Amino acid sequence: MPKNQFRMLRSAVTGVEAVEAETPHSFARHTHEQFGIGLVSSGAQKSLSGRGMVEAEAGDIITVNPNEVHDGAPIGERRSWRILYFDPEIVTGLSQEMGAARSEIPHPVIRDAAIAGRFEALFRAVTAKAPDGLLCEELLLQLVADVMRESAGGEERPPVPASIRAARDLIDDDPLAAVSLADLSRESGLSRFQLLRGFARATGLTPHAYLVQARIHIARRLIAQGTPLADAAFASGFADQSHMTRVFVRKYGLSPRLYAGAFI
Repeated sequence: MPKNQFRMLRSAVTGVEAVEAETPHSFARHTHEQFGIGLVSSGAQKSLSGRGMVEAEAGDIITVNPNEVHDGAPIGERRSWRILYFDPEIVTGLSQEMGAARSEIPHPVIRDAAIAGRFEALFRAVTAKAPDGLLCEELLLQLVADVMRESAGGEERPPVPASIRAARDLIDDDPLAAVSLADLSRESGLSRFQLLRGFARATGLTPHAYLVQARIHIARRLIAQGTPLADAAFASGFADQSHMTRVFVRKYGLSPRLYAGAFI
């Protein structure tokens, strides 16, 4: 078996992406624009989450919220998992329909055989060659209800300070613009050192890492829309296609070409 094996599967549900992976790869800190719900199939891993460091083993459900900084490394030689990524409006809409207190998955790791079984059923349903729309809809609603359970409980994450939020917004407003620490410092009203330290503490990423992450999000959206890879790299602010590819693989494990193949 190859050292790294990632498969981007065709999904029958708009706004849902399906990935299978088996790898010893250690992921750098990164974020997704989507909700992620997955299942560890074999091995185990440790990862940073919005709730601190966590560990997950075979049979555990793993989750991530949009823009939640996380990483991942195997415990042992390698691990495998299957995961579904959901556009935010899908989960937000379902959680509002269910009357959840907030649209955030509260637990990064869930050890529950029934929920694991529900995930397996949904993964099979959305990747089936002849999908059953009603079944996909039912399973999706049930799984979101499962992982949103106790969403009113637990501690809220501390809010991002206004000064750091101002600097973050400067990047978010135009991720393609050239920006310096001096620019961010001016926007936040902090010294460059205070800004660098405060930004990393509040967001989990340095300003440069946050900027690169914002650009790779743009690239991912363009690739999913069918934009040629070289054009996507240029349009998302990377020096060239190889630069975009290196960042994409480092953060997501699979290449932009493999990712694009799921939308053909």
